[in-house]
Amino acid sequence: MVLLAGEQKLMVMRPYQVYAVQHIVKCIDEDNGNGYIWHTTGSGKTLTSFKASTLLKENDHIHKCVFVVDRKDLDRQTREEFNKFQEGCVEENTNTGALVRRLLSDGYADKVIVTTIQKLGLALDENSKRNKQRSKNGQATYTEQLGALKDKRIVFIFDECHRSQFGDNHKAIKAFFPKAQLFGFTGTPIFKDNATVTRIASKAGMEEAEKTLVTTQDLFQKQLHAYTITHAIEDGNVLRFHVDYFKPEGKKPPKPGEAIPKQAVIEAILAKHDAATGGRRFNAILATASINDAIEYHALFKAMQADKQAADPDFKPLNIACVFSPPAEGDPDVKQIQEDLPQEQADNQEDPEGKKAALKAILADYNARYGTSHRLSEFDLYYQDVQKRIKDQQWPEADLKKAFPNVAHHKIDITIVVDMLLTGFDSKFLNTLYVDKNLKHHGLIQAFSRTNRVLNGTKPYGNILDFRQQQESVDAAITLFSGEKTGEQARKIWLVDKAPVVIQKLETAVQKLGDFMKSQGLACAPSEVANLKGDAARVAFVTHFKEVQRLKTQLDQYTDLTEDHKAAIEQVLPNESLRGFKGEYLETAKRLKAQQGKGGDGPGSEDPVDQLDFEFVLFASAVIDYDYIMGLIAKFSAKGPGKAKMTREELIGLISADAKFMNERDDIAQYIGTLKAGEGLSEAAIRDGYTRFKAEKNAKELAAIAAKHSLATAALQTFVDGILDRMIFDGEQLSDLMAPLDLGWKARTQAELALMEDLHPLLTKRAGGRDISGLSAYEQ
Repeated sequence: MVLLAGEQKLMVMRPYQVYAVQHIVKCIDEDNGNGYIWHTTGSGKTLTSFKASTLLKENDHIHKCVFVVDRKDLDRQTREEFNKFQEGCVEENTNTGALVRRLLSDGYADKVIVTTIQKLGLALDENSKRNKQRSKNGQATYTEQLGALKDKRIVFIFDECHRSQFGDNHKAIKAFFPKAQLFGFTGTPIFKDNATVTRIASKAGMEEAEKTLVTTQDLFQKQLHAYTITHAIEDGNVLRFHVDYFKPEGKKPPKPGEAIPKQAVIEAILAKHDAATGGRRFNAILATASINDAIEYHALFKAMQADKQAADPDFKPLNIACVFSPPAEGDPDVKQIQEDLPQEQADNQEDPEGKKAALKAILADYNARYGTSHRLSEFDLYYQDVQKRIKDQQWPEADLKKAFPNVAHHKIDITIVVDMLLTGFDSKFLNTLYVDKNLKHHGLIQAFSRTNRVLNGTKPYGNILDFRQQQESVDAAITLFSGEKTGEQARKIWLVDKAPVVIQKLETAVQKLGDFMKSQGLACAPSEVANLKGDAARVAFVTHFKEVQRLKTQLDQYTDLTEDHKAAIEQVLPNESLRGFKGEYLETAKRLKAQQGKGGDGPGSEDPVDQLDFEFVLFASAVIDYDYIMGLIAKFSAKGPGKAKMTREELIGLISADAKFMNERDDIAQYIGTLKAGEGLSEAAIRDGYTRFKAEKNAKELAAIAAKHSLATAALQTFVDGILDRMIFDGEQLSDLMAPLDLGWKARTQAELALMEDLHPLLTKRAGGRDISGLSAYEQ
């Protein structure tokens, strides 16, 4: 187990992580050379390497353990991850000098170091600019200083070694530290089939050198442990993929690998994005073939969305960001970033001034949209901000606006990239990759794997929409990285079922729901759910319908559904019926959830309710929020024939079917009942009216409780407001509230319990799903 010190949580290592650590420790204890760990992207390599490092920290035979990453953003990300496990255990090495000082330190705190391979390479390179300057100043070079470590046993652990270990730095480390042991972690090893880096090696007895391709095994001697993406998908540790190979219409379809017009790509993205991302619940990356392509896409998105908005006021444009590295021009930070960005590095050699001007314009657009002030000279801060916004997708926009009212908190829907973010970047809220560049082997798997982090039932798979028809490359990559499985076996594991198969599963799930309702003597209709008798029957309904909703959620995010597919889904489960069942599910689940932990249908019975996971997140739409509902109510109230798109009943049904409104739907429904269709109220008037309606209802509800318990309404109101303001229940304030009743100890205790029996549901409802600290003591 590993303690997350910052969050005071224990993380239990999975078996494959334990085995990997054991293999590394054994290899070091036996001084048995080097090795690499093949653990797929998303399997928790950071935790594994951290545990290995901490065990080595206690090993007196080891002088240092150096965890080496290959890019500045990964340096920061990995350091933050390590410090999450143990606060302050890894300090930032802001420059090469700081790294050298820590390497030379005998302090216990400096036994584990996180650094980039570039920084380490600069320290070991006598011809580096810093070393030359030190020599010129009469100072010992970093290389000379580090000479004291040549005979020390140092362990180097390389993160993502498929990228960082195929250049001169690896050779320099091996040559400089002859007693070092090197261990690499990779999600996509380099085999002969996907090797691209060459070296010159001489065969014994031959004068001429032979050109060979370098593999991971060449560099690290042996594979110590493997946990492939096939294993991880089977275990549920990463998601499968849905790959949609976009086929443009026309008599002459492009060949695999050929580009199609960018306007056609954008039109397809705009048509499919809401489905792919669950109604913009998640976000996406658009991978382009060059910096020029990225620049063109950014401009085209802006122009095409402006045209659509002008033509249709209801069109909601996507928030588009674009990130690629600027021309380095000697900037060491940018040079470091570009070490693993070959396409961007090459592109920036041509017309660097044009690239700079385009990136400045992109930054200006970003600053205007998000209220930031990023500059080209501080590119890394911009890059960090983009990454943070992608990860902040988890927070509803309304929550961010409430928490930070003076800050622009727009989400990023799509980030246009060339090389950046396609490796080493993790976000559970990134679920879609649009591909307009040729990918293969490890590059393809790394890019696809940005989308497959596990979240919950709302994210059933990683979505790939490929505009280059690269099915052969996908199949080849699956075969290469599937481990012991054959290509066909791996494809069945890696890729989700085709839409007709899932539609058939949905039909079976709906049939099982119908059979269950029939077994209860009821028709399979939403209105009949309320007639179910007993908790066991209600639990069975919840279980059956949750499976129906899970399959529907999966189908909703397919980007390749045909009109025939959509018609088949509607026939299996009409939208009106689905919405009705959702409302009944939420009503039933709310009732059962209130009973959890309180015993079953009878004395001594095993209550099935206690084991139930309601997965309310499956029933909360990312599109239908408070603002959306207020807008619909305004349209219902709008004047003129045909203005109201939804009836009063349809509006209430929509609210009842969404988990977000579980605690407020009765209030909204009652408010809608007070309105008249065609009354002509503005959205602002609707909002003000609802606020007044709710305040009046709340006041009456609280006054009734105060009267029932012989309390002053104003005092009870102050007590409730104080709890909701701080989200903390204070027992002393409850005693103060009850003091005017002048009761004895026993009577006061009974009076407090009676009051809290009435206040608990009121407070829970008004908290809107947030936890009130200390209130759980009064749960019935």
